[in-house]
Formats: sequence, structure tokens, C-alpha cells
Amino acid sequence: MFANPLCIEYSKRDITFDNGGALRFLLAEPSRFAITMLTCRYYQRDHWSVQTSSGATPLVTWDGQYWWNKSHREAGARLTNFRINGQSAGMGDVVSLLRADFPDVADALADFGDEAGETGLVTSLPYDLACDLAG
Repeated sequence: MFANPLCIEYSKRDITFDNGGALRFLLAEPSRFAITMLTCRYYQRDHWSVQTSSGATPLVTWDGQYWWNKSHREAGARLTNFRINGQSAGMGDVVSLLRADFPDVADALADFGDEAGETGLVTSLPYDLACDLAG
């Protein structure tokens, strides 16, 4: 649990309202998040699906990757296969729509995702002396 880097993969495909999946998710997520705060380097991959009932068309789905390296003062997230009600809905989809008429805007937004269903970003983190001392 306190490995550095801490690497985790979750399948969050059963976030439903009819069988307790949403409640199980809500109860588990705070402890999942709390564990990560103790690490200097973290990587998580997860697979999400939120639907009203088991077997129903998902309201929203995506595959995510989230990471940070506190020593390098950097964190990021990348979502792929992002869909709302079965329709691709990532920043890459916005880029495709804008490309022909607003290429400069499309180019700027492509840094946040340029494939259908893709969205992501990298950002800086504050200095963390404990992680610098840990190496």
C-alpha cells in the first residue's frame, strides 16, 4: 500500500443505481483517494461505467489514467473512450469539429486530446519537501 511508486488499476464498471453499485463506489472512493496522498509517485488506471441499472446503456463511460510525481512537481490525467449516452465526447471530438473552420483554436485544444473520446492534461504541483528528501 505504501509503495513508491504506487500503481493501481480499478474496474469501476458497476456504478449502478439498482444493485448498490453506486453506493459501493461512494463508500470505497474516499479510502482509495486517502491511500494515494501518502505517495510521492502515483499511477492509476481505471475503467468507468455509470448506468441506471445493470445491463442498461451506460450514461457515461471512460478509461482513465491519472498520475503524479511530487518530486518532479507534475501531475496529469488522460481519459480515453469517453462517451456520454453512447456518443464519443472527448476534447478530441471538439478538435475535429473545429478543425476546418477554426484551425488555430483546434491546434490549441489538441494539447488536451486529439483523438475521438480523448481528453487530458498535465499540470504542475506545489513543492513537497518530504518527496524531495525521499529521492
